[in-house]
Amino acid sequence: MTVDNADQWVEFSKQDGIATVRLNRPERRNALAISMVNRLHDIWCEVDADDDIRVVIFSAAPCPTFCAGMDLKEASQIKQDTGKDVLGFLKDPFHERMREVKKPIVGALTGDLMAGGMLLSLNCDLRVALRGTRVGITEAKVGRGSPWGVPLLWMIPQAILMELTLTGNLLPVEQLHGYGFTNYLEDDYDAVLSRAQQLAVTIRDNAPLSVEAGKQSVFMAANLGAKAGLVEAKKIYEKVYSSEDGVEGPRAFAEKRKPVWQGR
Repeated sequence: MTVDNADQWVEFSKQDGIATVRLNRPERRNALAISMVNRLHDIWCEVDADDDIRVVIFSAAPCPTFCAGMDLKEASQIKQDTGKDVLGFLKDPFHERMREVKKPIVGALTGDLMAGGMLLSLNCDLRVALRGTRVGITEAKVGRGSPWGVPLLWMIPQAILMELTLTGNLLPVEQLHGYGFTNYLEDDYDAVLSRAQQLAVTIRDNAPLSVEAGKQSVFMAANLGAKAGLVEAKKIYEKVYSSEDGVEGPRAFAEKRKPVWQGR
């Protein structure tokens, strides 16, 4: 197994209501070791448990590849040493806990997205990408699988998802931006981080209950369909309308001041 440097390879910090999760293994194209995947799972649990965190920025150390996916060298060694597939050593093989995070996640996608890197990007709620980079689901080229790609059916055209899945080829990020997969494209690494920070600050300063309910209702509608999703969304927002923040927002507007959100 790879030496466990998860704390260095996945950095986690919090400041002024914004958490930052940063992949930091550029010498291996930010590939995900077992310890990194397990640390990410634990971080998402901590994010949800911390009421002081309003929003997350998910980024990576400077590298042509944002994340190359699973560390295939480690996976091969695991199979050789134990006879078992690497997925059996992961707390959350397909990063489903990330999809369940209540707080919005802004992806600062500063390099190529492939395999598990593409998975991490689609689990973000907003995406800022770097012009000139490439996007792909490369599992077919190495005999692995991509069940995690199913949610992309609600993000990009089916034919494009088929091309990504079946060919394993990389497409220009500009093409996926045209389908609405990314919110913004920026020209360099710092500009991607700056745009992600701007979005995070805006989200942080909004009413936290409204933000949380908004994210939950959008995901619920994707699962249930339009009619049932609307019914469920109205139930989700009941907590918002009856909250102290629901009174504070209109009052602050009337008094021409910035609202003071309590999150209750």
